[in-house]
Amino acid sequence: MINYHKILEMHLQGISQRTISSSTGHSRDKIREVVNQAKAKGLEELTEKMTNYWLEDYLFPEKSANQRGYYDPDWDYIHKELLKKNVTLKLLHKEYEHEAKTQNKIPYAYRTFCEKYGQYGKKYKLTMPIHRKPGEILEVDWAGSTLTVKDSENGQDIKVYIFVATWPFSQYSYVEGFYDMKTDNWLTAHIHA
Repeated sequence: MINYHKILEMHLQGISQRTISSSTGHSRDKIREVVNQAKAKGLEELTEKMTNYWLEDYLFPEKSANQRGYYDPDWDYIHKELLKKNVTLKLLHKEYEHEAKTQNKIPYAYRTFCEKYGQYGKKYKLTMPIHRKPGEILEVDWAGSTLTVKDSENGQDIKVYIFVATWPFSQYSYVEGFYDMKTDNWLTAHIHA
């Protein structure tokens, strides 16, 4: 995606289009097009709400997703579905793709779908980044959902509880399955982790 915010930020600081081009990796023609469109719209300062998506829609409304044939998902529905157990963005994207194709529209790629949901989800402020130092803390717990394995002798399903230990800074994880969540297994899992 074109980095409209960076282009305009640098332009408003009086930086030359040649320098902006080498800094952002966009052609000078593209830089000129963005700057001229911003001048035509009377854009003289940037605010925090002016994301790349917002600027693209504002400067080039003819390029909006609906005009290009993309199917716009119902973000309220997606947000509500994500609150349910075992529902993921990947699963909701599959449903969205199917729905878009039945309406003869183009679905967003998964990455774009996630980015657009992230923009939508910011208004709920459900997350808060926690900055950690390397090796400061190890987060451990039993995973929410259980798995099953087949008993090779009688074919019955046996529940498996999943222990997860994660270093928050590096996101490295250790995962191990146990047949119960008793203290012995809890301690064994910590030792193995």
